[in-house]
This record gives sequence, C-alpha cells and structure tokens, in this order.
Amino acid sequence: MSYQVLARKWRPRSFASLVGQEHVVTALTHALEQQRLHHAYLFTGTRGVGKTTLARILAKALNCETGITAAPCGECAACTEIDAGRFVDLIEVDAATNTKVDEMRQLLESAVYAPTRGRFKIYVIDEVHMLSTSAFNAMLKTLEEPPEHIKFILATTDPQKIPVTVLSRCLQFNLKQMPPAAIADHLQRITSAEGVQAEPGGLRLLAAAARGSMRDALSLLDQAVAYSAGQVTESAVRSMLGVIDQGYLFDLADALVDGDAPRALGIADAMEARSLSLDSALAELGSLLQRVALAQIAPDALDSQLPERERIVALAGRMDPETVQLFYQIAVHGRRDLALAPDEYAGFTMALMRMLAFTPGEPPERVSAAPRGVGRAPATARLAGAAGATAPAGEGRAKPRDAVRDWPALVRMLNLSGAARQLAERSELVAFADNRIELCLPPDAKALGEKIYVDKLKAALGAHFGAPVGLVVKIGATRGNTVAAIQEGERKARQDQAAASIRSDAFVRELVDQFDGTVVDSSIKPAS
Repeated sequence: MSYQVLARKWRPRSFASLVGQEHVVTALTHALEQQRLHHAYLFTGTRGVGKTTLARILAKALNCETGITAAPCGECAACTEIDAGRFVDLIEVDAATNTKVDEMRQLLESAVYAPTRGRFKIYVIDEVHMLSTSAFNAMLKTLEEPPEHIKFILATTDPQKIPVTVLSRCLQFNLKQMPPAAIADHLQRITSAEGVQAEPGGLRLLAAAARGSMRDALSLLDQAVAYSAGQVTESAVRSMLGVIDQGYLFDLADALVDGDAPRALGIADAMEARSLSLDSALAELGSLLQRVALAQIAPDALDSQLPERERIVALAGRMDPETVQLFYQIAVHGRRDLALAPDEYAGFTMALMRMLAFTPGEPPERVSAAPRGVGRAPATARLAGAAGATAPAGEGRAKPRDAVRDWPALVRMLNLSGAARQLAERSELVAFADNRIELCLPPDAKALGEKIYVDKLKAALGAHFGAPVGLVVKIGATRGNTVAAIQEGERKARQDQAAASIRSDAFVRELVDQFDGTVVDSSIKPAS
C-alpha cells in the first residue's frame, strides 16, 4: 500500500476536528442548525489554514443524506464521495489555471441543471482572486441570483483583489493563522496516533517554523520523521531547519549585557565555524529579546511551558527595558542590512558591535585578547579596527550628536533612495537637541517634505543610530550647507577644472588660432 502524506491523511473531515478556527466553526454551526443558509460563502486566509478543507466539510454538511446538519455522518454515500473527491455535485475549480471568461461561462452553463446526486450543486472556486475581470463579470449574475440548488464557496489568499461587487454578494469568513501552541498540540496528537516518538521541543520548533500554517507543519513533520529515522528529536529538528541552538543565543546575550566584545566575537566565530545561518541567528536573537521584554513588562504573558523560561527571566533581570528595546531594533534592522554587507559574517558582527557601541553607560573595554572560540583567527584585529573607528583612542566613543553635526557626511552613510534621499540631500541641519533633529528644506523642494518621505528618513536615522530619533522638517531658506549644494559645488569645480585644462592644452589652442574656433564650455565633460 502506498504511503499517504500526513497533510492528506490527517485533513479534518468534520467541524469538530478542525483546529484553530473556532470563530468560523461556531458561525457555520449555528447557521446550519437554524437552516439560515447563504448562497455564497467566501473563506479568506493565508496558505494552509483550512480554507479548502472547510469548504469540503461545509459541502458534506449541506449534502449529507441524514439532512442538513453541522455534524455530517461521514458514512453515507455523499460524505464518503466528497471525502474521496469524486462527488459529482461538488465542482472544485482552481481559478489560478481557469482564469478566462470563456472557461467561467462554460462552468456556469451547468448551473441551471438540478444536482444529480446531492441536495445542492456546490461550486468551490479556489484562489478566486486569480480570475480575470471578464470572468468575474460573467459570474456576477449567477452569483447574485443563483438557483435554489446552487451554493458557491469561494476561497482566496488575497481578498483585496476581488471586486467589491463580488464581495458584497458573499458571506465572508476570515480564517486566522494558527498559534504555534495549537499546532504543537495537534502535532503531538498525530505523532502519538502514528506511533512516532517525538520530543515536545522538536514539535515546538516545527510549529514555529510553520508560521501559522497547519499544512506546512504537517509537511515539516513528514520531513522530520524521515530526517530523524522515525524519532523526532529536538536536536534533529534544529539541524533540519537550521535553527540556532538556544545556548548560543543566551551566551551571546550575556556577552552583550556584560559589554564583553571578545566573548561576543568568539561566539560569532564559533557559529560561523559550524556553518550556522547568521541571518537566522539575528532573527532568533530578536525573538529572544521580544520574550525578555515580555518578561519585563507582562511576565504573566510569558509562556509558562517554555523550557528556557528561567533563563529568560534571569536575563530580563539583568537588562533595563531601554537596552532590550535598543538591542531588538538593532537586531531587526541588522537583518535588513545583511544583504548590503560585504558578507553575512561582517553584517552579523557589525550588528553586535552596534549593540555594544550604543549600550547605555560606560563603553566596553578595548579588545586586548583573542576571542574565545574557533574559526577566524583575525577576528581580534578586525574588532580592534572597528572599535578604534567607533571610539578613537583618547577621544572617547563617537556620539550621535557628533555625527549629526556633520549632516552631509551622515546623509552619505544612510540607507536611502528615491525621494527620501533627495529630502536628506536638499535639507540643511538647523538644530539637534534631546535626540531631536530639525532640518530646513528650501521652498523649491517643498514637495519632498511630505510625511511619507520624512518618515522614511526618520526610520533610516533610527536604523543608523540603533535608537529612535525625532525629526522635524521645516520649509525656509538654506545657507548652502546641504549635500545637494556641496555636490553642485564639487561638480562646478570639476567642470571649471576640466574647461581650464582644455583651454590650456597646446593642441586646442593651436586649433582655435588656426581656424578662428571657439571652445564651447557646455560640451566639456569632466572625467568621472
């Protein structure tokens, strides 16, 4: 007998077995019990949350031979044929491959005919947002006034793309992403029923990796069973998913709190030596910091079943809330900047050094010893160079205030593009106090002062300094100390230098003299 994947084998066949969608199940159950049946239903939600499954269960509830019921028997011909996917009056359509108007018209031509076997003829249209505008228009009339024996069940991951004229004719249900705890509990029941030994920690990792999708969780469970030869252990799942060992994260957090740069770099070297994903490391460090913040602000909300709960609480006691928020923001923005870094290691370690550089209080000691760990031998030299750049010997650590004062230099370091970059380049620094920057924008660039561009510049400044920065942009006359003005001055100087060089060239002078020529300055292009 061929193997059936867990996602298909354990697909719910009744409302009672559906996990994580109680709000939808309750509404449909009451409607079925009171015989308040709508002619069109729309199920929305991300992949793997049960849209198609719910459509099939509803089809059974409407066509069960015992009558319209919220608890179909699952044994009659209608129920078994729907489960097997061969019920003649259940027409399932994939809108992603049937998008054209002719296909929709051909499909709806059979709607006027009574059902062959069941009580209702049911059309299930998956990914309905993929239909063309003409196809939507073709189904509008039937959708608005369908025959009594017709029911439409539409499913989509993107309801915003469905015309309002269609939405207004449907009873809409939004399916939620499933919480990791609910997914883990369901995986535990399945592994027990399948006779598979599974560690709770491994199932929690699978549930988190599924990101709210039960189907993805079951597919990952299938993969984990095969990967670990029938025993789903936490270590095997970590290896399969590339998840960072929590021990690394807590050691790293301790080093950052202690301001111990050599130890933090040593941990980074050890992680790289094991070929661990440093992008995942930043993501999981952010998750750890979120739980630390939760332990500080709302300790009762922290999951009591977390194996690392005691270490999280202990870490929360060692960090002040402002530092937690700062580290979290740097970790989040550090992930975004990884694609721009010379390599993943450089981006990861720069994020760590940014946390150390902006930690409140005294700056950490200079690096004077090799980091503890394996991997890159030159890490000490690289860190020392970076630390020197951040805090030159004898001058103390560079402060955001000093960087802001040289506004043109700061703008060149910001990760900006488009209109937001033009805003930064056309603006001039007026004042900087209490972590609040005030800029002046000339009247001819007033359009750049719109809120959307100001917010982007503000976000870039916060990401650069690793802490929120206030920003106010006013319209007024500037004194010429803007990036745009400086660039224009540099361009003009290069142009003048190029023109002078051409005019002083002996060959050019000879041509001008012999042919009574003229040098056209606008035709001279300085070398880039």
